[in-house]
Amino acid sequence: MRRLLFILLATALLAAAGYGGYRYLGNDADSPRYKFAKIESGALTAQVSASGTLNPVVSVQVGSQVSGQIKEILVDFNSPVKAGQLIARIDPETFQLRVRQAEADLDAARAALAVQRAEVARSAASLADALRDYERKKLLLEKSFISAAERDKAQTAYAIAQAAAQVSAAQVRNSEAVVKQRESQLAQSKVDLERTAIRSPVDGIVVKRSVDTGQTVAASLQAPELFVIAKNLTDMQVETSIDEADVGRIQLGQKASFTVDAFPGRAFEGAVVQVRKAAQVVSNVVTYTVIISAANPELALLPGMTANARIVVARKDKVLKAPNTALRFRPPGSVDEKPAELKPTRAAGASPSGRLWILDENGKPKALSVRLGISDGKMTEIVADDTKELKELNEGSMVIIGSTAPAKTSAAPAAPRFP
Repeated sequence: MRRLLFILLATALLAAAGYGGYRYLGNDADSPRYKFAKIESGALTAQVSASGTLNPVVSVQVGSQVSGQIKEILVDFNSPVKAGQLIARIDPETFQLRVRQAEADLDAARAALAVQRAEVARSAASLADALRDYERKKLLLEKSFISAAERDKAQTAYAIAQAAAQVSAAQVRNSEAVVKQRESQLAQSKVDLERTAIRSPVDGIVVKRSVDTGQTVAASLQAPELFVIAKNLTDMQVETSIDEADVGRIQLGQKASFTVDAFPGRAFEGAVVQVRKAAQVVSNVVTYTVIISAANPELALLPGMTANARIVVARKDKVLKAPNTALRFRPPGSVDEKPAELKPTRAAGASPSGRLWILDENGKPKALSVRLGISDGKMTEIVADDTKELKELNEGSMVIIGSTAPAKTSAAPAAPRFP
């Protein structure tokens, strides 16, 4: 009897244990499993990333103001040049002939001026003779030695001589103007002849040569480009394109760093020196050009290289920070507002809000509303205040960053049916 009672009691205990284990394991299988990360404390740097192109600070395009055939080229790529140095020459023969023609035209104009001045002298002599004859005829008429008709005839001759003198003076002035015109044409021809000698406008290095000997250049509305001379390759700049959403955070003097593919793993330092206000619109995307200085004492950086730049827009040395994945997490099945859009930094006085999730004493997700500060793209500052919820967070606190879905229990196979 005791043996039977013992067996029944053991069977009941095993059944209870099995039922409890089934309930426990079944609830655990139906519950989601969470992934956690720690709240950290430390420095946080907000940066704006952009790509751009390396260019010399001063780059001069050297063109031609006259048309003609390139007779000789005296420099090549990477040639150092001085201001005023002869770097190319256009065939000057046509322009030399124009100078000679202008000189001949000037000589002819000066000769014509000399003739006109001699004519003025002759007209002046004729005028003086006509005046003397008129005065004499007046006296003779007063003494009744001649008729009034002779006096009138002398007066008319005097008037004609006056008109001839005026015409001669006008012709002299016209000839003087022609001489000045020919002098200007000669000066222009000499200038054009001088322009066949292409000279460097600055001290620098030739970074581009666009022509070869024998090539014909045509200068019409726009001077053709012959060379590009970089004034100083030790002083470079990066021209980056910043999205309109980030340009408001860019300020002059902010530190920046950039890398180029030619030197992987090496960072070059610089600073923001200019924020250009002219917008660039490509496919409805608005960007602004931001200039970053780039010292190049070793001449390692070359014009045209692609630079990947990072501009430091904010930095804090000791802040409480949470992973961005925790701010984006939402428990399965929860109805919540859209997570706050995380930016590398925010304007002063406009701190956004976010939500972190922790487990309460019952193992259930619990939401904590927090105010956000700057972000580096991976971690975001949790702004300290006196709210009760934030007091539950400190360095080392565990916050939920993800979850795994519960395993689905397969349905029991249906009992076979018999006909």
